[in-house]
This record gives sequence, structure tokens and C-alpha cells, in this order.
Amino acid sequence: MKLPKNAIGILVFWLAIVFIIPNTEAQTKPLKRPKSKVGVSSVDTFVSESFDIYDKVYKYDAYAKAGTPLDDEDIDVLEDALDDLTGLGDSAPNILGDIDGLSILKQGKATLQMNKAKKALKYSIKTAKELLLGQRERDKKEEDSEEEESNTNNESSKNPSDSSTNKEETSNISDNIEVYSKFDFVPGDELLFFDDFSQDFIGDFPSKWNTNGSGEVVKTNKVKGNWFQLKSGYNIHFIPDLNNLPEDYTIEFDVLVNGVDKNTSSTARLHIIISDNPKFNKGNAHYVEASIPFGQYGAFDFRLSNFFNKNTGDINSNIKADIRDQVLNQPHISISVTKKRYRLWINQVKYVDIPRFVQELNVLNFIKFHINNFKDDKEQLFIRNLKVAKGGVDLRRELLSKGKVSTNGILFDSGSASIQPQSYGIIRQISQVLMQDENLKLNIIGHTDSDGNDDTNLKLSKNRADAVKEALIKVYKISGDRLQTDGKGESIPVVDNSNSAEKAKNRRVEFVKI
Repeated sequence: MKLPKNAIGILVFWLAIVFIIPNTEAQTKPLKRPKSKVGVSSVDTFVSESFDIYDKVYKYDAYAKAGTPLDDEDIDVLEDALDDLTGLGDSAPNILGDIDGLSILKQGKATLQMNKAKKALKYSIKTAKELLLGQRERDKKEEDSEEEESNTNNESSKNPSDSSTNKEETSNISDNIEVYSKFDFVPGDELLFFDDFSQDFIGDFPSKWNTNGSGEVVKTNKVKGNWFQLKSGYNIHFIPDLNNLPEDYTIEFDVLVNGVDKNTSSTARLHIIISDNPKFNKGNAHYVEASIPFGQYGAFDFRLSNFFNKNTGDINSNIKADIRDQVLNQPHISISVTKKRYRLWINQVKYVDIPRFVQELNVLNFIKFHINNFKDDKEQLFIRNLKVAKGGVDLRRELLSKGKVSTNGILFDSGSASIQPQSYGIIRQISQVLMQDENLKLNIIGHTDSDGNDDTNLKLSKNRADAVKEALIKVYKISGDRLQTDGKGESIPVVDNSNSAEKAKNRRVEFVKI
């Protein structure tokens, strides 16, 4: 009986699984990188990245065999490789679905190459761990094992066009603002650091930062304002001039990427480090680190780790999430540190909430940014509007006890009354006060900085107060007859308007009991 063509394809694929994949137990060395590609983006990227890491680990394994001790930089490379291996291993099951529907030959070729990549990963994970622990002993069987198969090396290197296409980019800002009604991030009330790079010249490294690499302030053709472009590189750090963090504080910034697609590495990440020193490393004795993935061919994890008293910390976690759409569309990152508790949001969604991430108080005083594995001249990452603020004041209690509260945490688009979504945590707190005391009425007063003329700023401040009132009515169902609005423009500054940080303090909203 003649089998249908699709049945033959399925049979060949499963025979490959049965007879080839179990052989991953017999590690052969050195493994040969496939010379040709399959033509499926996710498979080709997975194979390439697996062998990139394999080459690094194999090199250090050779050092160990020769009796050459590893230095600190070698250990850092191995630690980073071990982190990257975890993400790659997690992505493998998702990639298998991408080879469905291929021709019989391509399914077999893809299976062979995935099998080789898995062998490389298995060796790399085992060896990297042993090298880091100083326990690496080579097995003679590994030295004498038979040569690696080379079937795929003779196959045609001609690749068909990748049929997969990038998802159409959509706005991060929902048309229905009710989605922000449960957003509970509240920025700190005392500004410690702010930089929108408006005071820096295009092409210069920003004046309020330090680095051991390179970066520059740029403008883009899609988004207004100045942006700081971080450059990818091993052990390169970008450090804002901030050196004394309190126990309670918040960190916020916007991210913009260019050139990120399904060919972007699974190890392309933005690392946010809170450290005990201003040097170009993670920290001397104490640090916490969160890394955000930007790869697009799979859903990759957040990675969280801490390090205290020169020992590996209690936290070394991978948190599963699919943020591929978010990172493509100018996400807003919010971080809240409340003594030992650490929380992280992207846009209005909280992804991280670790109660004791900071194991020791009053030792972390510096913020560092690091990106790696972004391809030069193709994949770019920019940040803007970095805001660090001291927390600790509960706006609800202050409003109830003092009868008024002022905040610069309600943000608006430049020159408009459009509320930025990250501001809804504060508006939510005000709504809770109004819900608790049904007899309470408030006057909402808007203030601007000194940019622009007086009349324009007066009108803008009133419009912004009106926008906050509308949010309380539409999102939190507060009766409109309990709310009044006013605008003072630039007439009552709390500090001078001589720089961007002072202007940020003057842009504020007041809530006053009537």
C-alpha cells in the first residue's frame, strides 16, 4: 500500500527523532558547526547561538586541560554563557513547531541540526558548571570518542527565503484606558535624578553619565526628543551620576529599539543592576540584577539574581513571560524598591515581585545599565526619561491628614494633556481616598514648567487637571460633582527652571480638599 506524501514526511521526521536524538548522550568532541542553514529563522538562530556558546566553553575547557588557571574575566564569560544557555534550552521545544510543514528533506536536515545544537548545549552546560566550581575532569571516553557526523555539511548551502514575517507593530498605549485601573505602581515623591537628555548635544555622550564603553545622544525619525543610545559589549556599563540611594525608591525609564526582529539573539538583553560601587562591574560584594529579553523568535524569560557579602545570593530565577510585542513598541519600565522588596513592571503589567530580593539594606547605592548581544549597526537600543525618586510617602495618608498632596508622578505627553499610562498608580491612590470618604471633595490643580509662553502654559495646566478629573470619573467611577479643576501654569514653581531635573519637579498636580 502506497503511503500518502504527508505520511512519509511524518514517518521520516519521527524516525529521525527516535534514532538520532537519543545519541545526544554520547558527546563527541570537537563538535563541528553545521556549514549550511536550514532556511528557518528560529532553527538557524538556535543552532548558531548554541555553537557560539559551545566555542567559548570549549576554549576554557582546553585551558583547564592544559592547567592554565582562569582569571576573573574568564569566570565572568563563563557565568554569562551559563545564563545564556538556560534561555536557549527553554526555547528549544517552541522551535520544533516551526519545522512542521517543511519538505521531507528539510525536516530531516532541521532535526539533524537541532540534534547537534542540543549536543553542544549539553556539553556546554555540564562543562561550564564544572569549570566554575573547579571540578572539571575530562573523561577519557570523551577524548577518544568517534568523529562527529558530517552529513549535513555536504548538503546544499542554498537557503530558501524565510517565510516567517515579523508581527505588525502595534501601539503600546491602549485605546481603552480602563486597562490601567489596576496598575499599582506609585513613583517616589522626592526626585533624586532625572535625565531626558534635552541638555546634551546630539552625538555627545550624556553629561550626567559615565561608561567604560561608548554611547551617544541621538534623535530618531519616529519619536520626538533626545534618546541615549547604549552600545552593546562585554562588561560595558552605563552609570548615571547618582550615588546615594535610600531604602525606598523607584526607577523609571522609556526604551526604544530599532532593528530587532526574529533574527535577534535570544541572549540580547538589557541588564539593570543596583550595585554597591560606581565601577564597571556588577559589584564588589553586593548587587541585584534584572535582565529583560529582546529576542523575538521565542518567548524568553526575565532573569533575576542577587549577590551579597561576596556570596551567591538566594535568588537566581527565570520568570516566564512573553513580552515580544511590548519591547518593540517603546515600553515604559518601572521598578520599585521598598526596603527588601523588589517589583518590576513593563507598561501596566507587573512581572516581578520578590519580597526579599535585597538581602542587606543600605549597601546598594548605584544604578548601572548593560546590554549585550545586540548586533552592531543593525540592532539598537535607546533609553530616555530616566527618573529616580525617593519613596516612602503614602499619598492617601498625606491627603487625609494634611488635606492636600502634591505629586510630579502624574506624567503627560510633552505639550499636551494626554496622561501617560504609568501615571495611573497615583490616580488610583487618589480614587481610593475618595471611595473611603464619600463626603470628600477635591480641587485638582495643574502646574507646568516655564517652557512656552504664560498663556499657553496656563491653558495647558488647566487641561491637564481636567484630564485627571476625567480619568477619576471614567476609570475609577468617581462622581464628577465631587471634583473641581484649576490651572496655575508656571506661576508657582517649587524650584528654579534652570535644568531638566528642576523642570520635572515643577510639572506637578495638586489635590486639595474643598
